[in-house]
Amino acid sequence: MAHSNRPTHTAYDLVIIGGAMIGSSIAWWTARNPDFQGRILVLDRDLSFEYASTTHTNSCIRQQFGSEINIRISQFGVEFIRQFQDVMDDPEAPAIRLQNFGYLYLADTPAFAQVLAANQRLQSSLGAGTRMMTPGQIMQEYPFYALEDIVAGSHNPIDEGYFDGGTMFDWLRRMSRKRGVEYVQATVAGLRRNGTTVTHVVLGDGTEIAAGQVVNAAGPRAAQVAEMAGLSLPVEPRRRFTFVFEAEDRLPRDLPLTIDPSGVHVRSDGQWYMAGCPPHEDLAVDPTDFTMDHSLWEDKVWPAVATRIPAFERVRLRNSWVGHYAYNTLDQNAILGTHPEIANLLFANGFSGHGLQQSPAVGRGLSELIVYGAYRSLDLSPLGFARILDNRPLIERAVI
Repeated sequence: MAHSNRPTHTAYDLVIIGGAMIGSSIAWWTARNPDFQGRILVLDRDLSFEYASTTHTNSCIRQQFGSEINIRISQFGVEFIRQFQDVMDDPEAPAIRLQNFGYLYLADTPAFAQVLAANQRLQSSLGAGTRMMTPGQIMQEYPFYALEDIVAGSHNPIDEGYFDGGTMFDWLRRMSRKRGVEYVQATVAGLRRNGTTVTHVVLGDGTEIAAGQVVNAAGPRAAQVAEMAGLSLPVEPRRRFTFVFEAEDRLPRDLPLTIDPSGVHVRSDGQWYMAGCPPHEDLAVDPTDFTMDHSLWEDKVWPAVATRIPAFERVRLRNSWVGHYAYNTLDQNAILGTHPEIANLLFANGFSGHGLQQSPAVGRGLSELIVYGAYRSLDLSPLGFARILDNRPLIERAVI
């Protein structure tokens, strides 16, 4: 898509810092709202999004969370995927298919099995299709696993799996532009404050853009943007590694996204398979650090998947890449909404790997805050800034 390096105007009603999936979802939801009549500017340092977390995502969605708010966010995400062709309101918009192979969490201790069972009860009460499975039940449906050390599993074959996040992202940007949203490739160098209000966004070349409201959707760089306003945000870039491999002995059916007790996850990826994991030491890195650790495949990932699925003894690595989680160090959950010190600065940060799947509900919710000053559809306040200030984490005990 063509883009500009300079804003057309000197003032905007809404400036969104970060144009990847979250920022574009907020822009689209706001621009399509007939009650919003203002100008929207989306700023991103690289509109090719080559290094954005969105570009490196594995494009999956799950309902297997341990908190009601995250489950409901994902349920709306599934609804959005199903209705995508209609909500884009364009005859050329494609349908997006959700490939329902589900997530399969494997527990190798009674304690983690109890966590999964408690989560399953919550998920089921909210309409999710999650089921607890014994090793025998897993083997009956998926006979290719080695489960000698497993005591239980949690699997949801309904509305969980893979979807084409790239197409969704492309169309959100396309339709945002069609509705008048302006995308500009520029570095944000500062936020100018007047008491409890951000008055201007300062670009790297010194240009100052007057802003009615500002959204921090800067992904792994979110803490840097918060610091520009004098605020602290517990979000840091952390590397995540993805490996795509071909198996000489293909499995007889789709492989659920299997979360192994080793910390490695693996799933079907078309005719191949995709596995991923954090590094040996999961530490914060520079936002420009995409260094590949080739030892992870040989020392951690392949041994784990071959032990769990013996058919994967003979595989060929086809591709690998490094992406960044925007990692919330408090509780690995999103930080959404306003900060009590600055009325017109909104946050959509710290998704810790859940951003793509949560972007439909988050975009809708943040747009409601922007237009109406309150959530109207799904109350996202459990993910608000108050818990950060109070050091009150929203615990998820089955984080990938």
